[in-house]
Amino acid sequence: MRDHCRLDRPRRRATGMAAAVTVVTAAVAALATGCSGTAGAPPAAPAPTIQPVHVPAAQLARLPAATTYGTTPAAPPDPAPFAPETGIVLHPDATRAVYTRPGGPAVAALPATELGSPTWVPVVQSQPGWDRVLLPARPNRSTGWIYLGGGGLQSAYSSYEIQINLAIRRLTILDAGRSLGSWTVADGLAGTPTPTGRTFLLASLAPPHPTYSPLILPLGTHSNTLSTYGGGPGTVGLHGWPDAAVFGHASSHGCVRVPPAALRALSRIPLGSPVMITS
Repeated sequence: MRDHCRLDRPRRRATGMAAAVTVVTAAVAALATGCSGTAGAPPAAPAPTIQPVHVPAAQLARLPAATTYGTTPAAPPDPAPFAPETGIVLHPDATRAVYTRPGGPAVAALPATELGSPTWVPVVQSQPGWDRVLLPARPNRSTGWIYLGGGGLQSAYSSYEIQINLAIRRLTILDAGRSLGSWTVADGLAGTPTPTGRTFLLASLAPPHPTYSPLILPLGTHSNTLSTYGGGPGTVGLHGWPDAAVFGHASSHGCVRVPPAALRALSRIPLGSPVMITS
Protein backbone atom coordinates (compact mmCIF):
# COMPACT_ATOMS: atom_id res chain seq x y z
CA MET A 1 0.00 0.00 0.00
CA ARG A 2 1.08 3.57 -0.48
CA ASP A 3 2.30 5.66 2.44
CA HIS A 4 1.04 9.22 2.34
CA CYS A 5 -0.18 12.17 4.32
CA ARG A 6 -3.27 13.83 2.91
CA LEU A 7 -4.79 17.07 4.04
CA ASP A 8 -8.55 16.73 3.89
CA ARG A 9 -10.89 19.68 4.01
CA PRO A 10 -13.29 19.67 6.98
CA ARG A 11 -16.85 18.91 6.13
CA ARG A 12 -19.35 21.73 6.51
CA ARG A 13 -22.00 21.34 9.18
CA ALA A 14 -25.63 21.28 8.19
CA THR A 15 -27.41 24.31 9.63
CA GLY A 16 -30.90 25.72 9.98
CA MET A 17 -33.81 23.91 8.43
CA ALA A 18 -31.64 21.36 6.60
CA ALA A 19 -30.16 20.16 9.89
CA ALA A 20 -33.56 20.02 11.56
CA VAL A 21 -35.06 17.99 8.74
CA THR A 22 -32.12 15.58 8.91
CA VAL A 23 -32.60 15.05 12.66
CA VAL A 24 -36.36 14.56 12.39
CA THR A 25 -35.99 12.16 9.48
CA ALA A 26 -33.44 10.09 11.36
CA ALA A 27 -35.68 9.96 14.46
CA VAL A 28 -38.71 8.85 12.46
CA ALA A 29 -36.67 6.17 10.74
CA ALA A 30 -35.39 4.89 14.10
CA LEU A 31 -38.91 4.77 15.59
CA ALA A 32 -40.28 2.98 12.56
CA THR A 33 -37.55 0.36 12.77
CA GLY A 34 -38.11 -0.15 16.49
CA CYS A 35 -41.89 -0.47 16.16
CA SER A 36 -41.65 -2.98 13.34
CA GLY A 37 -39.35 -5.22 15.35
CA THR A 38 -37.17 -5.76 12.26
CA ALA A 39 -33.43 -5.52 12.72
CA GLY A 40 -31.59 -3.19 10.39
CA ALA A 41 -29.66 -4.68 7.49
CA PRO A 42 -26.01 -5.37 8.30
CA PRO A 43 -23.50 -2.95 6.74
CA ALA A 44 -22.33 -3.95 3.32
CA ALA A 45 -18.91 -5.55 3.20
CA PRO A 46 -16.23 -3.44 1.51
CA ALA A 47 -15.62 -4.32 -2.10
CA PRO A 48 -12.58 -6.56 -2.52
CA THR A 49 -9.50 -5.03 -4.11
CA ILE A 50 -9.06 -6.10 -7.70
CA GLN A 51 -5.73 -7.83 -8.15
CA PRO A 52 -3.41 -6.78 -10.99
CA VAL A 53 -2.46 -8.94 -13.93
CA HIS A 54 1.05 -10.24 -13.24
CA VAL A 55 3.70 -8.60 -15.42
CA PRO A 56 7.01 -10.53 -15.58
CA ALA A 57 10.20 -8.48 -15.68
CA ALA A 58 10.82 -9.35 -19.32
CA GLN A 59 7.36 -8.11 -20.32
CA LEU A 60 7.75 -4.94 -18.22
CA ALA A 61 10.97 -4.16 -20.07
CA ARG A 62 9.15 -4.39 -23.42
CA LEU A 63 6.28 -2.07 -22.49
CA PRO A 64 6.26 1.49 -23.86
CA ALA A 65 8.03 3.84 -21.47
CA ALA A 66 5.75 6.42 -19.88
CA THR A 67 8.30 9.22 -20.23
CA THR A 68 8.34 12.55 -22.02
CA TYR A 69 10.24 10.78 -24.84
CA GLY A 70 7.77 7.90 -24.98
CA THR A 71 4.48 7.15 -26.69
CA THR A 72 1.78 5.07 -25.00
CA PRO A 73 -0.85 4.56 -27.70
CA ALA A 74 -2.97 2.13 -25.66
CA ALA A 75 -3.13 4.32 -22.55
CA PRO A 76 -6.68 5.56 -21.84
CA PRO A 77 -7.31 9.30 -22.31
CA ASP A 78 -8.02 11.62 -19.42
CA PRO A 79 -11.83 11.47 -18.90
CA ALA A 80 -11.99 14.99 -17.40
CA PRO A 81 -9.02 17.05 -18.69
CA PHE A 82 -10.24 20.30 -17.11
CA ALA A 83 -11.32 18.93 -13.72
CA PRO A 84 -9.31 19.82 -10.58
CA GLU A 85 -6.62 17.37 -9.57
CA THR A 86 -6.60 15.70 -6.16
CA GLY A 87 -3.21 17.01 -4.99
CA ILE A 88 -2.03 13.46 -4.28
CA VAL A 89 1.16 12.52 -6.14
CA LEU A 90 2.87 9.13 -6.50
CA HIS A 91 6.52 8.19 -6.87
CA PRO A 92 7.62 4.64 -7.84
CA ASP A 93 10.87 3.46 -6.26
CA ALA A 94 11.43 1.28 -9.34
CA THR A 95 9.84 0.92 -12.76
CA ARG A 96 6.13 0.26 -12.28
CA ALA A 97 3.54 -1.29 -14.60
CA VAL A 98 0.70 0.97 -15.70
CA TYR A 99 -2.65 -0.62 -16.58
CA THR A 100 -5.64 0.35 -18.71
CA ARG A 101 -7.95 -0.26 -15.75
CA PRO A 102 -7.90 -2.16 -12.44
CA GLY A 103 -7.46 -5.79 -13.43
CA GLY A 104 -6.85 -4.86 -17.07
CA PRO A 105 -3.76 -5.31 -19.23
CA ALA A 106 -0.52 -3.41 -18.69
CA VAL A 107 0.12 -0.77 -21.35
CA ALA A 108 3.16 1.17 -20.13
CA ALA A 109 6.07 1.20 -17.73
CA LEU A 110 6.53 4.20 -15.44
CA PRO A 111 10.20 4.69 -14.48
CA ALA A 112 11.51 5.99 -11.17
CA THR A 113 13.14 9.04 -12.77
CA GLU A 114 12.27 11.51 -15.53
CA LEU A 115 14.89 13.77 -17.11
CA GLY A 116 17.16 13.22 -14.11
CA SER A 117 14.46 14.11 -11.58
CA PRO A 118 12.45 11.68 -9.43
CA THR A 119 9.18 10.75 -11.10
CA TRP A 120 6.12 12.20 -9.36
CA VAL A 121 2.78 11.81 -11.15
CA PRO A 122 -0.57 13.25 -10.02
CA VAL A 123 -3.56 11.13 -9.04
CA VAL A 124 -6.82 12.04 -10.79
CA GLN A 125 -9.03 9.12 -9.72
CA SER A 126 -8.99 6.43 -7.03
CA GLN A 127 -10.66 3.17 -6.11
CA PRO A 128 -9.69 0.56 -3.49
CA GLY A 129 -6.12 -0.53 -4.14
CA TRP A 130 -5.68 1.56 -7.30
CA ASP A 131 -4.93 5.12 -8.41
CA ARG A 132 -5.36 6.62 -11.86
CA VAL A 133 -2.53 9.01 -12.77
CA LEU A 134 -1.61 11.40 -15.54
CA LEU A 135 1.26 10.17 -17.71
CA PRO A 136 3.99 12.36 -19.24
CA ALA A 137 4.08 10.48 -22.56
CA ARG A 138 2.41 11.18 -25.87
CA PRO A 139 -0.39 11.40 -26.77
CA ASN A 140 -1.30 14.33 -24.55
CA ARG A 141 -3.78 13.63 -21.74
CA SER A 142 -2.72 9.98 -21.44
CA THR A 143 -3.56 8.27 -18.16
CA GLY A 144 -3.13 4.87 -16.57
CA TRP A 145 -3.91 2.91 -13.42
CA ILE A 146 -1.27 1.96 -10.87
CA TYR A 147 -1.75 -0.87 -8.36
CA LEU A 148 -0.96 0.35 -4.85
CA GLY A 149 -0.12 -2.99 -3.29
CA GLY A 150 3.24 -4.70 -3.07
CA GLY A 151 5.24 -1.77 -1.70
CA GLY A 152 7.76 0.30 -3.62
CA LEU A 153 5.45 3.29 -4.00
CA GLN A 154 5.62 6.63 -2.21
CA SER A 155 2.77 9.10 -1.94
CA ALA A 156 2.61 12.75 -0.93
CA TYR A 157 0.21 15.67 -1.02
CA SER A 158 0.85 18.96 -2.79
CA SER A 159 -1.26 21.94 -1.83
CA TYR A 160 0.08 23.93 -4.79
CA GLU A 161 -1.56 24.57 -8.14
CA ILE A 162 -0.26 26.50 -11.13
CA GLN A 163 -2.97 28.11 -13.24
CA ILE A 164 -2.18 29.42 -16.72
CA ASN A 165 -4.89 31.41 -18.49
CA LEU A 166 -3.86 31.73 -22.13
CA ALA A 167 -6.71 34.12 -22.93
CA ILE A 168 -5.10 36.82 -20.81
CA ARG A 169 -1.57 35.31 -20.74
CA ARG A 170 -1.53 35.12 -16.96
CA LEU A 171 0.18 32.60 -14.67
CA THR A 172 -0.98 32.31 -11.05
CA ILE A 173 0.45 30.14 -8.27
CA LEU A 174 -1.95 28.97 -5.56
CA ASP A 175 -1.15 27.34 -2.23
CA ALA A 176 -4.24 25.73 -0.68
CA GLY A 177 -6.33 28.14 -2.74
CA ARG A 178 -4.38 31.22 -1.65
CA SER A 179 -2.59 33.20 -4.36
CA LEU A 180 1.18 33.43 -3.98
CA GLY A 181 1.55 35.65 -7.01
CA SER A 182 0.33 36.30 -10.54
CA TRP A 183 2.40 37.34 -13.56
CA THR A 184 1.95 38.24 -17.22
CA VAL A 185 3.63 35.60 -19.40
CA ALA A 186 4.22 34.68 -23.04
CA ASP A 187 2.65 31.64 -24.69
CA GLY A 188 2.78 29.78 -28.01
CA LEU A 189 2.36 31.37 -31.41
CA ALA A 190 -0.77 30.66 -33.46
CA GLY A 191 1.02 27.95 -35.41
CA THR A 192 2.55 26.37 -32.31
CA PRO A 193 -0.03 26.92 -29.58
CA THR A 194 0.42 26.00 -25.93
CA PRO A 195 -1.70 22.87 -25.27
CA THR A 196 -4.55 23.16 -22.79
CA GLY A 197 -5.86 20.87 -20.05
CA ARG A 198 -4.56 19.59 -16.75
CA THR A 199 -0.95 18.48 -16.54
CA PHE A 200 1.85 18.65 -13.96
CA LEU A 201 5.42 19.68 -13.15
CA LEU A 202 7.50 16.83 -14.52
CA ALA A 203 11.10 17.79 -13.83
CA SER A 204 13.49 20.59 -12.94
CA LEU A 205 16.51 21.29 -15.15
CA ALA A 206 19.31 23.77 -14.43
CA PRO A 207 21.46 24.07 -17.59
CA PRO A 208 25.18 24.33 -16.75
CA HIS A 209 25.56 27.05 -19.38
CA PRO A 210 22.13 28.67 -19.68
CA THR A 211 21.38 30.66 -22.82
CA TYR A 212 17.87 31.93 -22.17
CA SER A 213 16.84 30.66 -18.72
CA PRO A 214 18.68 29.51 -15.56
CA LEU A 215 15.91 26.99 -14.90
CA ILE A 216 13.63 24.96 -17.16
CA LEU A 217 10.56 23.19 -15.76
CA PRO A 218 9.25 20.57 -18.22
CA LEU A 219 5.55 19.71 -17.96
CA GLY A 220 3.79 16.42 -18.60
CA THR A 221 2.48 17.63 -21.96
CA HIS A 222 3.76 18.18 -25.51
CA SER A 223 3.29 20.44 -28.50
CA ASN A 224 0.39 19.30 -30.66
CA THR A 225 2.06 20.66 -33.80
CA LEU A 226 5.78 19.95 -33.36
CA SER A 227 7.25 16.50 -32.78
CA THR A 228 10.57 17.96 -31.67
CA TYR A 229 12.36 21.21 -30.94
CA GLY A 230 15.57 22.17 -29.24
CA GLY A 231 16.73 18.58 -29.56
CA GLY A 232 13.93 17.31 -27.32
CA PRO A 233 10.63 15.52 -27.98
CA GLY A 234 8.49 18.67 -28.14
CA THR A 235 7.94 18.79 -24.37
CA VAL A 236 6.22 21.96 -23.22
CA GLY A 237 7.82 23.69 -20.26
CA LEU A 238 7.94 26.79 -18.11
CA HIS A 239 11.09 28.88 -18.31
CA GLY A 240 12.45 32.39 -18.23
CA TRP A 241 13.31 34.69 -21.11
CA PRO A 242 15.93 37.46 -21.32
CA ASP A 243 13.76 39.92 -23.27
CA ALA A 244 10.87 41.22 -21.14
CA ALA A 245 9.16 42.59 -24.26
CA VAL A 246 7.74 39.12 -25.01
CA PHE A 247 5.53 39.02 -21.92
CA GLY A 248 1.90 39.55 -22.76
CA HIS A 249 2.35 38.21 -26.29
CA ALA A 250 2.34 34.94 -28.21
CA SER A 251 6.00 34.30 -29.00
CA SER A 252 7.06 30.71 -28.32
CA HIS A 253 6.93 27.22 -29.84
CA GLY A 254 4.43 26.27 -27.13
CA CYS A 255 6.38 26.78 -23.91
CA VAL A 256 5.30 29.41 -21.38
CA ARG A 257 7.92 32.12 -20.88
CA VAL A 258 7.80 33.70 -17.44
CA PRO A 259 9.48 36.71 -15.76
CA PRO A 260 12.28 36.20 -13.18
CA ALA A 261 10.03 36.61 -10.11
CA ALA A 262 7.64 33.96 -11.41
CA LEU A 263 10.51 31.57 -12.17
CA ARG A 264 11.86 31.95 -8.63
CA ALA A 265 8.42 31.17 -7.19
CA LEU A 266 7.96 28.20 -9.54
CA SER A 267 11.34 26.78 -8.51
CA ARG A 268 9.92 26.14 -5.04
CA ILE A 269 6.89 24.13 -6.22
CA PRO A 270 7.31 20.35 -5.70
CA LEU A 271 7.37 18.02 -8.68
CA GLY A 272 4.08 16.39 -9.57
CA SER A 273 2.11 19.50 -8.55
CA PRO A 274 -0.90 20.19 -10.77
CA VAL A 275 -0.83 22.65 -13.65
CA MET A 276 -4.09 23.77 -15.27
CA ILE A 277 -3.84 25.45 -18.66
CA THR A 278 -7.01 27.08 -20.01
CA SER A 279 -7.76 29.29 -22.99
